[in-house]
Amino acid sequence: MQLIPPEFQDLVGPNSKAIGYLAFTLKDGAPIIAPIWFSAEDGYIWVNSSEGTLKDKRFKTMPPVALVIQDPVDRYRYLQIRGRVVAVQYDGALEHLHALSRCYDGQDFDDPGPTPRVMYKIEIEKVNVFPTPE
Repeated sequence: MQLIPPEFQDLVGPNSKAIGYLAFTLKDGAPIIAPIWFSAEDGYIWVNSSEGTLKDKRFKTMPPVALVIQDPVDRYRYLQIRGRVVAVQYDGALEHLHALSRCYDGQDFDDPGPTPRVMYKIEIEKVNVFPTPE
């Protein structure tokens, strides 16, 4: 995660329980923000959703997103990430959901339902942090 300063790598590390707040726009241009679980791998942020949701529809047609990742211990410490969805992937999406659930809740996701799961690969384009490292 080259764009994320070393002092903030813990927020995107494999053991992080930080919640992300994902912002994107609806078809009419109205903004929407959704709290999400996420993972980070090889310089990308990965999020997961069900096929047919608002996120799914928008990510497939309007890839720009913004994401705030807030420190679960210090609410005044956070990352702001701007980027874009560069890949939509079905393979491994259910396994990814279970991995996220194990990280955040300590167990597999209870009932993912019948709708296919989808993963979205977000390329990080810009990062701001607070507080700013000295």
